[in-house]
Amino acid sequence: MTNPDRSPAALRLAAALDGLAMTFRGMTANPDETACECHFGSVADLALLKTPDVELDPDLLRRTWQASWWDDHASVLRRVLPQFATALVGGLIEPWSDFVDVGRFLVRGNWRQWPTDQAAAVQEFLDAWWLYTLTAPSPEVPAYETFVGVVEASGSLTPWLATWETVRTPAADQHLAQAIERWEYDLLGGVLPWNPWLTSEEEDDRRYAELTSWIARHAPDRLRRHGASERLLHGVRLIGLTGPDRWEDPHWPGYRY
Repeated sequence: MTNPDRSPAALRLAAALDGLAMTFRGMTANPDETACECHFGSVADLALLKTPDVELDPDLLRRTWQASWWDDHASVLRRVLPQFATALVGGLIEPWSDFVDVGRFLVRGNWRQWPTDQAAAVQEFLDAWWLYTLTAPSPEVPAYETFVGVVEASGSLTPWLATWETVRTPAADQHLAQAIERWEYDLLGGVLPWNPWLTSEEEDDRRYAELTSWIARHAPDRLRRHGASERLLHGVRLIGLTGPDRWEDPHWPGYRY
């Protein structure tokens, strides 16, 4: 976080980052881990991943988390997680495409299967990051990006939507309006507004139904309170419709897919 913030959500996030640092102190990549120099970096770069508690330069951190070939992904994730999380909430992580990449980096390590204290530290970080994002007027990472990251990291929309439903603040309503502006075209086209990683078509359909149902139920009143445009309110209403009821509505925006 770039600006000092003493709000409860910011303090919780700071504590969660401290928790990651304490929990994963001394962790290293597997001593037998290898990497191609032409695709990753030098022998010295790889050696740093096997050295505990040494901060990586931003470019090495980027190459580490974006790599997909690690034999022991979990050990690499544990090694860089405190620094990665700090950079993430500071808006310093730039995915290849969108924040599915962030979720993929976490979920590849099967963090839910880690020892209880380690899994709990990761879960608390995700929970605290999401709450901070919703309550901050100008978070370093937009809420629609953070949402995708935590959904893909956890494999579920449900807890994150539940938190969004609970947090009834002007900032959270503003983030909802921004998210729907960003997602409207895809949602009206019948697909999720991001490309999930390794999920089935059936699971994608279930997630789509959950997200659109939640928006149709909870967004209208909040967007009116936020002062959203009539165009966006009609978009939300259309998201709650299906089939010809959606496409033949007089307020259909004329999107082509």
